[in-house]
Amino acid sequence: MSTTRFGKKGWTPELMKSQEGKTYLITGTTSGTGYEAAKILLSKGAKVVMLNRNPKKSEDTIAAYKKVFGNNIDVSYITVDLGNQASVKKAAEKVLKTVSRIDALICNGAIAQVPTQKLTVDGWESQMGVNHYGHFTLQALLYPLIKESNGRIVTVGSMGYNMGIKTIKFDDLNWDNDYTPNNAYSQSKLAQIMSVYELQDRLEKAGKTEVKVYACHPGSSRTSLIATSGSLTMRIIFGLMKLSPLTQSAEKGAYPELMCATEEDLDQKGFYGPTGRSNWTGPVGAHHLEPHALDKTVVEKLWELSEMETGVKWNF
Repeated sequence: MSTTRFGKKGWTPELMKSQEGKTYLITGTTSGTGYEAAKILLSKGAKVVMLNRNPKKSEDTIAAYKKVFGNNIDVSYITVDLGNQASVKKAAEKVLKTVSRIDALICNGAIAQVPTQKLTVDGWESQMGVNHYGHFTLQALLYPLIKESNGRIVTVGSMGYNMGIKTIKFDDLNWDNDYTPNNAYSQSKLAQIMSVYELQDRLEKAGKTEVKVYACHPGSSRTSLIATSGSLTMRIIFGLMKLSPLTQSAEKGAYPELMCATEEDLDQKGFYGPTGRSNWTGPVGAHHLEPHALDKTVVEKLWELSEMETGVKWNF
């Protein structure tokens, strides 16, 4: 546990300064931690651009925010399906045309525990396609504006990275054999986290230190993630967990990504989330990251594969 910098309570939004004049892009804001993160940023005066798949839910979310904060808040949305590379590229193009700065791109959206193997329109296992490849492409395409803004990239991972096979199954990335919801989800979240630290290394090697890159996770938060994409069994299990002290509110689950997006002088090498038992709940700060998430041989191979699969090259 390492919460000493922020005291016994860990990091909370009370420590966040005014965000007036700053712009944040967040994927997956119509519910859960993304909804709460955007809400807190708006309360601090930030401009928020939501990147969501469902336009109707985006409109409803904006209406809900305006009901709380009034009509003068600066919140908008751009439609994107992270499971469709053409949609991601179209959304990125619109961002670059309509948004003047990005203080942080918060990669929060995800799907989890998909019961049976499903492939995206681009031919990838759905959790890998949405959680990893979708965000990989979005980050790469928005990187020039993030760099120009001296901004940040925040990837919301999961403690699921430490479950499953704990590596990337390069010989069967789509799980055509032996598919399980948990193994596929675990691999997608491990891929996301691995890419954070590889991006840090590549930026440092290129001498491009204007952009800061962070990895965090929400702990065990009461969101609709499992209910949205998980099996009936998983929905029942997590429904019961929500009634126990093993989970926390979606608002508290948003604290790690907010900290990574706004806190000054935060160590990029840290892995941030709740620091209580099993890192499910508790004060937010840096905590241990298992070595397999930093396996350089695997990480470099994953990066090269991701550029090849998406057809997107990072331009440092």
